[in-house]
Amino acid sequence: MARTSDTLALNYRAQTLLKTLVTRYIRDGQPVGSRTLSKELELELSPATIRNVMADLEDMGLIKAPHTSAGRIPTARGYRLFVDTLLKMQPLKQSETLRLQQELLKNNDANPQEVFEHASKLLSEITHLTAVIMLPRYEAKMLRYVEFLPLSDQRILVIWVMNEHEVQNRIIHTSRSYSPAELQQAANYLNAAFVGKDIHQVRENLLHEMQHDRETMNAMMQAVIEVAEKAFIQPPSNGDYIMSGETHLMGVNELSNVDKLRQLFAAFNQKRDILSLLDQAISANGMQIFIGEESGYEILDECSVVTSPYLVGDQIIGVVGVIGPTRMAYDRIIPIVDVTARLVGAALAQ
Repeated sequence: MARTSDTLALNYRAQTLLKTLVTRYIRDGQPVGSRTLSKELELELSPATIRNVMADLEDMGLIKAPHTSAGRIPTARGYRLFVDTLLKMQPLKQSETLRLQQELLKNNDANPQEVFEHASKLLSEITHLTAVIMLPRYEAKMLRYVEFLPLSDQRILVIWVMNEHEVQNRIIHTSRSYSPAELQQAANYLNAAFVGKDIHQVRENLLHEMQHDRETMNAMMQAVIEVAEKAFIQPPSNGDYIMSGETHLMGVNELSNVDKLRQLFAAFNQKRDILSLLDQAISANGMQIFIGEESGYEILDECSVVTSPYLVGDQIIGVVGVIGPTRMAYDRIIPIVDVTARLVGAALAQ
């Protein structure tokens, strides 16, 4: 967060100059000099006054001179003050909002893995950054009872009782209609064979045991296989994430060093540091923005990570985020990440 002392120490003139410098640098990617600022500022300040204010901002560690350039760029501390106190969010374009809603909420039957993969790709495409979605931290759920009720149009209502008294249900689509008797037989088999086992392993165990006998199974066992495949969707593994759009970072000037990119992609593959950062984000309970060295990981010193939690019911079970350069359009990116997280939670709740 921005330091209170930083904000208090800046008068309106200095805040306006810093906001203009950061906005211009985010837009153009070039160090900003006093002459450029004098043209951009709404305030009428002499070049000498601008240089004096810039010197004060540099002394406070909010801007710096890259190499021997006459211009200045924001530091992570300068970005932080800008994001926390000077930034005005841009409303999402209607086309972006509609695309997110239509793409993420269009399929009521999508399983969680499909939701996460689609949301990650969509978020990366819209932001032109690397999107990352932390997969849910599922608690073990022991099967106590399962029941299948036939609906219309080859749909089945699945009702589970788990742990002690937890009840859940979902609707699945099957390749053909099943009679109540067939569904009762399937439920009887599953209740006899798998009560007391983790529901996330039922499907895997069932398929493993019966895959080689599929062709010789009787009709009842074929019914068991199909409804179990659809009903007991295997969730993503705990402690993992889905990432899309890594190549977007290859076009970022600040990350153009080949060795730096190689190290960053290696960190993505190893996952440990990114997962640790996402753990911090989910524990903080709300939108989080890690700018540059704030992440605590040297490999992300030139990057910012913006995350927002997604919920099912009232429970936060993961986070949605983007990784990009510190020079990102925060006013646009933050609302997109926030809306995407909300829609991921809504899609899972369906």
